[in-house]
Amino acid sequence: MLNVPSQQSFPAPGSQQRVAPAGQSGRNKVALKPGHSLMDWIRFAKSGQDLTGLRGRLIDVTQDELKKHNTRNDCWTCIRGMVYNVSPYMDYHPGGEEELMRAAGIDGTDLFDQVHRWVNYESMLKECLVGRMAVKTSSAKKAPAPKKGDGTNMNGLAPPAPPAGPATLSPSSSFAMLQPPSAAPAPAKDTRPRYDWFQTDVAVTIVIYTKRKIPSSGCTIVDLDDGGVLRVEVLLGKMSYMLHFRLAEEVEDSVAVHTAPAVGKIQVSVPKRAKGTWTDLGQTLELHNTILRQKDRALHYRECKLVSKTEVNHNTQLFQLQLPRGTVMHVPVGKHVYLKALIHDSVVVKPYTPVEERLVPAASPDSTQDSHLFLMIKVYPDGVFTPHLNRLNIGDHVSVSGPEGPFSLRPLREVTHLYLLAAGTGFTPMARLIRLTLQDLATVRKIKLMFFNRHERDILWRSELDDLAANDERFQVEYVLSEPCDTWTGQTGRPEQDMLARFLHRPHDSKCYVCVCGPTAFTELAEGFVKQQGFSVEEIHAFQG
Repeated sequence: MLNVPSQQSFPAPGSQQRVAPAGQSGRNKVALKPGHSLMDWIRFAKSGQDLTGLRGRLIDVTQDELKKHNTRNDCWTCIRGMVYNVSPYMDYHPGGEEELMRAAGIDGTDLFDQVHRWVNYESMLKECLVGRMAVKTSSAKKAPAPKKGDGTNMNGLAPPAPPAGPATLSPSSSFAMLQPPSAAPAPAKDTRPRYDWFQTDVAVTIVIYTKRKIPSSGCTIVDLDDGGVLRVEVLLGKMSYMLHFRLAEEVEDSVAVHTAPAVGKIQVSVPKRAKGTWTDLGQTLELHNTILRQKDRALHYRECKLVSKTEVNHNTQLFQLQLPRGTVMHVPVGKHVYLKALIHDSVVVKPYTPVEERLVPAASPDSTQDSHLFLMIKVYPDGVFTPHLNRLNIGDHVSVSGPEGPFSLRPLREVTHLYLLAAGTGFTPMARLIRLTLQDLATVRKIKLMFFNRHERDILWRSELDDLAANDERFQVEYVLSEPCDTWTGQTGRPEQDMLARFLHRPHDSKCYVCVCGPTAFTELAEGFVKQQGFSVEEIHAFQG
């Protein structure tokens, strides 16, 4: 059955998306204190503070436990089976403290739906997520015997939903309907992602449920070409999930992607070129609704335009590439992309790790981040690819693949001390890792970077690294030069066992992790010394390429 919302069901009754009569509003609002706007909340939520009181852990919450958290300064509530600590949000809530307190210590789903149904609460409250409501199996009622023809199997369970094709999500909602935990026995969990779609007169939206947490830095690549072919790829660890359509009717060449990382929901919205209702989403194409190992998925390239080139040091440039209008590409931290060019009648492909425009984010969010890639690349005069890249004029194009690479943030979830060993442009994967760790991984108490270079002038983003170390006590950087000048007072030499033994300190009750990146000889040498210090294979990641 087609999932086409009716005019009566979308937006939902009482939603802010419906126009209220003159002089009325869809909800009560209160005057917020200065510095407590939505943008202020977003900044506060991203500050790295522990907003749950659980230091990043997710727990199963019983009804009795939920009831205990019912005060102004200790307020938990449940929405669709997920429990949030909304105490930090009290002063930022447009409806005021009184409205939030109505749901203190209880399941607030019905209260939420009365006035907030259209709000993407998963994204707004993701840093406040305490965990999921626990299933109370002891209070489960005995399932009635199945009746003939009632759609149940011999075990009294409804048959599982078919794995392919749009699911039957109520089209009146623009976000995932997380089902509350059921006390009845369940069939084996289906971990395959699934998707649904809904539409308004002006846009069509595909919703993907990954059934697992996804990185806060994103993991979605969307390409929409001029012919209306939409390709959506979601990177899930070593796996790749893809949707592939030729859309039913013409659309604008722009795409919006919204994610709720904690619950694994992704929304891809495309504006229609002409208002109206589609009878279906379109024709499915090759490899649609498939999940494969990422390495088994063919590389997909798009043409990106060079829009700026900034000198980082005497031989390294920061290239800013603009993605096509119909493309959104989230590159997970630690992943690289391939650049491809035809040089002297030969196709040359090279891997590069994207960085942000700057090590420390600007005070105000930069809207170009979602549509641009920044690549910090050392130009080798005798090389093949980098001189070609450096000769490109502003406005020229280069082919860029989707993200690749085996790095995962999963091992860092409980790490307290993160050690980074980088040489030269091996610093590039470390740059975003440092930024993300300081912003999102509150369990990490110390990040230490040992940065190896030949000369002092070779050190990339030195002033930014020094500023970060001076302003954030969690971060520390040490520079090591192999060919220092006479005035250099820092460390010298190459990786040695004694040097790394001093650097790789294991405090009591700590959980450590080491990342290494640089030229192959450096990586192999440094990785060997790290293992000699007693670090296991599971505690080390060596970036390659």
